[in-house]
Amino acid sequence: MLEKMFHLKENRTDVKTEIVAGLTTFMTMAYIIALNPNLLTGFDVGSPLWNGVFMATCIASAIGMFVMAFAANKPFAMAPGMGLNSFFAVVVANIVSITGLSYLESFQAALVIILVEGIVFLILSLLNVREKIVDAIPLGVRLGIAPAIGLMLMNIGLGSNAGVGSASQFYVMRDFFGSLTAGLASSTMGEDYPAMVLTVVTMFIGLFVIVILAQKGVKGAVILGMLAASVINWAGQAIFLGTNPFAALTDSSFLPPVKDMAETTLFHFNFSGFVQIGWFTVITLVVTFCIIDMFDTIGTLVGTASRAGMLDKEGKMPQMKQALMADAVGTVVGSVTGTSTVTTFVESASGVEAGGRTGLTALTTGVLFLLCMFISPIAAVIPAAATSSALIYVGVLMLTGLKNVHFDDICEMVPVALMLISMPISGSIGHAIGIGLIAYTVIKLFTGKAKDVSVLTYVLSIVFLVKFFLVA
Repeated sequence: MLEKMFHLKENRTDVKTEIVAGLTTFMTMAYIIALNPNLLTGFDVGSPLWNGVFMATCIASAIGMFVMAFAANKPFAMAPGMGLNSFFAVVVANIVSITGLSYLESFQAALVIILVEGIVFLILSLLNVREKIVDAIPLGVRLGIAPAIGLMLMNIGLGSNAGVGSASQFYVMRDFFGSLTAGLASSTMGEDYPAMVLTVVTMFIGLFVIVILAQKGVKGAVILGMLAASVINWAGQAIFLGTNPFAALTDSSFLPPVKDMAETTLFHFNFSGFVQIGWFTVITLVVTFCIIDMFDTIGTLVGTASRAGMLDKEGKMPQMKQALMADAVGTVVGSVTGTSTVTTFVESASGVEAGGRTGLTALTTGVLFLLCMFISPIAAVIPAAATSSALIYVGVLMLTGLKNVHFDDICEMVPVALMLISMPISGSIGHAIGIGLIAYTVIKLFTGKAKDVSVLTYVLSIVFLVKFFLVA
């Protein structure tokens, strides 16, 4: 049945590999289940709105992944997009100041914006407009997306999760390798220093285990490395820090807060508050959400598919329309249940690297997201540093895509170089693609090769220029 549904043999994979890949993807992105409601509610953990957003995160992500699995048969996972959820929280705060509504009422008004965005995406996907936009991205720019995502993954792993990129933990790194006594840093950082050291050690051990197992051809190297890193971290917390790494299992309820979602976010659209925002502001917000989401999704799909060998000779991915439909459906469901824009997650690359090639990987991750309505505390005990190990490893592998870039062609090299710099710095795939498109268009235009640029590419470049300079 699964073979007929997902064409496993045709994609040179099997059930075990796909399930392991789905579990790997889940472990690298499980953080979003708690982080998303934290960001959208101001860390008001346990409040009715927090519980509603928590439920919406699990449900909308899962439904988006089910569409990805059955309609597109692709291994990509979905969830409320990072960056977009922070932007949504800012929008809610602005609505509060503009209208004088409560935070909950403003939140429900902002959900209308997400609903409109999702419907727009559904229409554009059905009309193949989004697919044409993908085709309008020059091949050279497309070839640079995967390596740029690789650098962003490494930045996330080293900075956001492992903390190596921060100034304080840079000193941890310096002292860890330069002096086992770690005198200066430990004296200035006090009681936080042991936890920082444990984080760095966990990340490196997990990374080395993954690399060694992968080099030996062991299947599931990524997830085994993450498990090894988790065990080290748990032991370190218990022995050296004196904390209970499994506190979440005893302090949290395993019952899904369905009632809270029904009372706060489920079909709770505040249309009157939406009207009070002002039509110009609403249109600006919808366009902004659409641009960011569209190119984040396109970049993730193209970049990850490139690494998995899913692109044809022209750099196109089969079933792209269906894959783009999945995030549109996820976004609509997210607005209905109570969360910000659902998009394809860059952490999908970890599952692809673990061997995921079909929708069974996405299905597995989606089921695990649904189960988290009951077992969210279990997902909470996965250390961020263990996730870092996988993200850094996958990021390094995605850098190999640079070998396909024609560095002797300045028209191709400069856009790719700018993407490599801007993506990890901005943290946005869409913004980096926009910079790459603008650079490509400007260079072609002023080197006598204007005819090489398609009309739609010119339009996209102008749209991004307007976005960058007029819609901050």
